[in-house]
Amino acid sequence: MPTHDSKLSSSLAATTRGDIDDAIKTLDAQLAGESKNDLLLNLEKGELLRVGARYKDSQTAFEIADAKVREWENLAKTAPDKLMGQIGAVFMGDASIPYEGQDYEKVMLTTRMALNRLNLGDLDTARVDIKRTHEREAVIAEFRARETVEAEQQAKEKGVKTGAKELNGYPVETLNDPEVLKLKNGYQNALSHYLAGFVYEALNEPGLAAPGYRKAIELRPDLPVLEEGLRGLDQRTSFRRQKGVTDVLFIIEAGNAPARKSKKVAFPIPTTNGLVTVSLSFPVIYPEKNSFELQQLNVGDIALPAALITDFNVMARKALHDELPAMQTRAAVRAIGKGLIQDQANKKLGPLGGLLTNVVAVATEGEADDRMWRGLPERVFVARAFVPPGEYDVRIPNQADGNQKLTIDGRYMVVPVRLFKNKTYFGEPVRLGAVTALPTPPAAEEKAAKPPVPAGRRTKPAAPSKPKGKLEKAV
Repeated sequence: MPTHDSKLSSSLAATTRGDIDDAIKTLDAQLAGESKNDLLLNLEKGELLRVGARYKDSQTAFEIADAKVREWENLAKTAPDKLMGQIGAVFMGDASIPYEGQDYEKVMLTTRMALNRLNLGDLDTARVDIKRTHEREAVIAEFRARETVEAEQQAKEKGVKTGAKELNGYPVETLNDPEVLKLKNGYQNALSHYLAGFVYEALNEPGLAAPGYRKAIELRPDLPVLEEGLRGLDQRTSFRRQKGVTDVLFIIEAGNAPARKSKKVAFPIPTTNGLVTVSLSFPVIYPEKNSFELQQLNVGDIALPAALITDFNVMARKALHDELPAMQTRAAVRAIGKGLIQDQANKKLGPLGGLLTNVVAVATEGEADDRMWRGLPERVFVARAFVPPGEYDVRIPNQADGNQKLTIDGRYMVVPVRLFKNKTYFGEPVRLGAVTALPTPPAAEEKAAKPPVPAGRRTKPAAPSKPKGKLEKAV
């Protein structure tokens, strides 16, 4: 069977070279017929349409995908056992069951929907999607905690040792990377929570904005850009706010989320005649060696520092790290079945029959499940500053086509940018509210208030006042 990565490769290639319409057309062909409501394909389509600044169409695709995720949420809350004990995954492999989405993909879906709402000028509904993001995270957290307990219990009952080190030949270092291990979990990301803070702030709800900024800092500590979001909140939402400027947030996304590769791993199974080795497929995600780096971007003569707040290569590996015990338990049940068949063949058919049975067992083990939302960016950066309204040249360093004229205006502004190696997509900027006017200078106020002198009437200039002392004179 073709893998998801192989089916999506032409669309990804077309997007990176700037042929976004061709990429969408190719994906539309795959969505025909029974696949029109497919979760993963609609996630991919929604993302391509968003890159192409077709936000309304993107939202339609995301809503189809969101309906599928809501079904998963309902089961996770009301009948979690139905999700944990999927027979097909146990006996045929994870690729045989309907795709339910990675946990970080479920969270990013509502975040993407909120961003689309902003681009469509619907701030209130964007707030609803932000709220659903928090609720979805809570459902995921509770379900995964129960699943971990269930997987540990099953592993104990079947005598299975779980962990990447138990898989002979598995590249353990990809999951034990310090960047992976320091993540709190595999579903919460700083972008979603920073955006929550920004949206609540734009709606003049600083009491809700503060927790969003605080959570973003918890997920990505020691980043000045994120810390300033929380530290400067009171001033930005009070009478002390700087006048005559726009609060501009740049969201710069680079590359594509990583692919899962399939790797065969030797799995030892104890039988009455000793250990029998069964070959099973497990997914691997390799670190990206040439990840995009962005230290700053230029807005006219202003250099804005940029911060990496979300890395989906690292998040995907963290999700796989957390998923591996349950995956390993399902694989162990499958391996035990194959091991018993091979053991019986050795007894009845001799070594040659056992060898043939082993060949069949290997042949019936398909590739590991590689389904992932590849259209998501690999990395997300943010830059934020107060900028006076006006026309500016925006420049992204080291991008041949990374220049764009930008009109800055509004009380708040969001500028989405998507970067690939040979192509830069500037999305439609979002302007929220009106710029707070600068106070009128006192001299101008007096001049405006002073009645005009009637024609033909001359006024005598006032005599200069005498200084009263050395202090006043110095002043």
